[in-house]
Order: sequence, then structure tokens, then C-alpha cells
Amino acid sequence: MVEEQETFLSHLVELRDRLIRILISVGVVFVPLAFYARELYSVLAAPLLATLPAGGQMIATDVVGVFLVPMKVALMVSFLIVLPYVLYQLWAFVAPGLYAHEKKLAMPLLGASVLLFFIGMAFAYFAFFPMVFGFMAQFAPEGVAWMTDIEKYFSFVLTMFLAFGVTFEVPVIVIVLVKVGIVDVVKLREWRPYVIVGAFVVGAVFTPPDVISQFMMAVPLWLLYELGIVLANLIVRPAVAGESDYRPPGDEEMDRELDRAEQQSRDQKT
Repeated sequence: MVEEQETFLSHLVELRDRLIRILISVGVVFVPLAFYARELYSVLAAPLLATLPAGGQMIATDVVGVFLVPMKVALMVSFLIVLPYVLYQLWAFVAPGLYAHEKKLAMPLLGASVLLFFIGMAFAYFAFFPMVFGFMAQFAPEGVAWMTDIEKYFSFVLTMFLAFGVTFEVPVIVIVLVKVGIVDVVKLREWRPYVIVGAFVVGAVFTPPDVISQFMMAVPLWLLYELGIVLANLIVRPAVAGESDYRPPGDEEMDRELDRAEQQSRDQKT
């Protein structure tokens, strides 16, 4: 019991140390980026500013918003820069408890997760935002000055980054579910109609209430689900083929093995 408590405390201490390292790394990157917070926010706001009508601009309704929002952007960029290091620290914490084959699978999936998350954010920035903002600018009635608060814009952009980043993780999620045996590829194919409907429901919940936004999230989610099925089938197939010849021993075979083991034990004693 004492050993278990000591082990638990040692894990907590290790987790604390790794969290401190993560916070320090974010802080080290954030300090220099804070001097370029205004420029970083300008880059983040570029998709909206490009679609605003002539003379249109963003506004700040909060007294300290013009300072805090760019700093939040700098902090977000700092975290994204050190994200690989953050995942490495988390991996180093859980890796000792994994088997060799689990480590062999986890490393590629971890790298793919980071890459797909950044691809999802890039898709939102370069494809989703220009399309949605352009649609909103054309839909605005005459005489209405279409402007937005910088705090609300940052919240919207951050939400969309997270939504599309997680959406692009679907292939990794599918592969993990198949690899750990929670579901098989056949069942995933049977779920295809429900996934398509669910993709449009997710698009309706997490995107603005227009058809274009819903399609731009739902269609990639569905296609990534199909990609996950293809990759899971390629990864799991060799393991299934190798295990197809295995069958559990019957009662007679078990009895013979036990008799043989007992006979060997008696021979050794004599």
C-alpha cells in the first residue's frame, strides 16, 4: 500500500514538472511575440478586412480590448508554436506505461494528429473564412454598416480553428477505434449514412447559420471519415491475416498438455 502511494505521488510530481515545462515554453515564446501582437492580429483579421465594404473597419467596444485581444492572439500563436513540444511532454509522461507495439503505433498517430490539426486550421483560414465573410458581405442590406467587435471576431475565429482542427482529426480517431478493437471496418461502413447526417448536424451547430458554412464543414468531415476507413483497413488487415490461423486449444488438447507437464515434473524429481 505504501509503495502504491509513493508511486502515485511520484507520478503527480512528474506531471507537475512537465506542466511547468510546458508553461515555461509557452512563456518563452510569448515574450518576443508580444511585441508583434498588433501585426499578428492584423494577419488574423485579414480575411474579414478583405471583404469589408469600402470604408469598413473593425471596432473595439471594450476599453482594454485593443490591448488584450492582440495579446490573446500572441498567446494563441505561442501555444501553436510549442504544440509539438507540449505533445512530446505528454507523450513522455504516458509512454512508460505503454507496450512496445502501442508505442510503435502512437508516435505516427501523434505526429499525424499535429499535422492534421494545423491543416484544419489552414483550411479554415484560407478557404472557410474568405467564403463565409464574402457571403455575409453580399448578404448585408443596404444602409447597414457591417462591422464587428475585435473580441467577438477573435472568439469566432478561435472557435472555428478548434472546430476544423478537431474535424480534421477524424482519420486518426477512426484508426484508433479500429486498432484498439472498439469497432471494425465493416461496422464503420455500415454507419456511413448516419455519419453523413451527423456531419451536417455538426456543421449546422458549429458554423454560422448558412448553407455554405455547413457544407464547408460537413463535406470535409465526411470525406475524412472515408479516408479514415481506407487507412484503418490498410493498417489492420495484416494483423487480421496473421491471426486468422489461430484457434484456441480444445479441452482434449489442454488435458494432454497438463498430462505432459505433470510427467515432465515427475521425471525431474526422479
